[in-house]
Amino acid sequence: MASGELRFDDLTAPQLTDVQQQILEHTESRTVDLAVEPMVAEAIAEAGVDDFAADDGFWDRITGYVDAIEGDDGLTQLIRGTLRQRIVRLLRNRLSLTELLNRYPEIESIPVEKPFIVVGMPRSGTTHLVNLLAADPRRRALPYWESQEPLPIPGHGPDVHGVDPRYTRAKNEHDAMMVSAPATAAMHDRFPEAIEEEVEILDLDFAAYVLEWHARVPGWRDLYLGLDQTRHYAYLKKVLQALTFLRGPRTWVLKSPQHCEQLGPLMTTFPDATVAFTHRDPVAVIQSAITMMAYSDRLRRRSIEPQWLLDYWADRVERLLRACVRDRALVPADRSVDISFHHLNGHEFDLLDDLYARAGVELTGKVRKAFQKYLDSNPRGKHGAVRYELQRHFGVSPDELRSQFAFYFERFDVRPEGH
Repeated sequence: MASGELRFDDLTAPQLTDVQQQILEHTESRTVDLAVEPMVAEAIAEAGVDDFAADDGFWDRITGYVDAIEGDDGLTQLIRGTLRQRIVRLLRNRLSLTELLNRYPEIESIPVEKPFIVVGMPRSGTTHLVNLLAADPRRRALPYWESQEPLPIPGHGPDVHGVDPRYTRAKNEHDAMMVSAPATAAMHDRFPEAIEEEVEILDLDFAAYVLEWHARVPGWRDLYLGLDQTRHYAYLKKVLQALTFLRGPRTWVLKSPQHCEQLGPLMTTFPDATVAFTHRDPVAVIQSAITMMAYSDRLRRRSIEPQWLLDYWADRVERLLRACVRDRALVPADRSVDISFHHLNGHEFDLLDDLYARAGVELTGKVRKAFQKYLDSNPRGKHGAVRYELQRHFGVSPDELRSQFAFYFERFDVRPEGH
């Protein structure tokens, strides 16, 4: 095995560590209640206010969110507890946002101008690119700690060392993850400073696809796909305006795979954005996603069910990519670029020159140095590489899986990876 390579011999029939067994034994002893009213009461108690600024369908969306989780009967109490905490946190942050907007109505007139938006599948170079763009000191991105708690809890100021308690909570969560599921770092290391997707703050409106990554919720997928996302993206913009107000007026760098199937709402909300599309063999995307999901499922689920993961995520990635192919022309050609994964590494400055020229933004010597410093500090495979064994773990060959994505290969410059 190559140095730094991570191989799973127990992916679909996990051998739990002592720590993992202890965690599950402790959490399985108590059933987590997902009744909406107590969660709402908890959020109100934390925020100290009770105005959710609820639109017509807000409570229906929360009910749908909870019903979808309840419909997944394979979840451990550990993940049910995590999802309950998530719902309370989202509700509390929404309350805090409403209270902030009521106090400072001028927030909603703050411009969110000319953002860079990275659009592409997970594992297609989006994380590398958004972190690189965020190295421009003139730009603002969303670190993981802030994505989880965009609004501070009233009365919870920095500690004696000047550290925001929201950062401390994210760090403690990350440290616990490194103990309970250490392979996560090699696949998707969400350390507190890591640039996160704004889909996390879009979920304050209970209207994003992100729940699909936490549980098996086809009912939520269908509800989400039926929503008019234009108004929910407008809500996302409101959160970004509040974050700009709280932590500095700089131009945003955004990214999320969800945007692939929401290019209409995205461009309606951010009409002057410059968009970088990343493209990669969908097989590489799917095998990475379902391997990560299967590994996480050793603590989240009572059984792994590799066939379910393969079927669901192959379909989900196909839906995202078909929408991207269908709507790509909604993003003006003179303010967007298409980047092939095989061309990204080692050619970053060519891409950056093109992207900045299209945005009409000067790429100064100081910013170039910041980009080079980031590239030097973050070589590909920095945290080790995962050996993906699609046939062995999921019973399908890369070529078989790739055959359903001919429409995507025909549209973009994408190279097959693996055989």
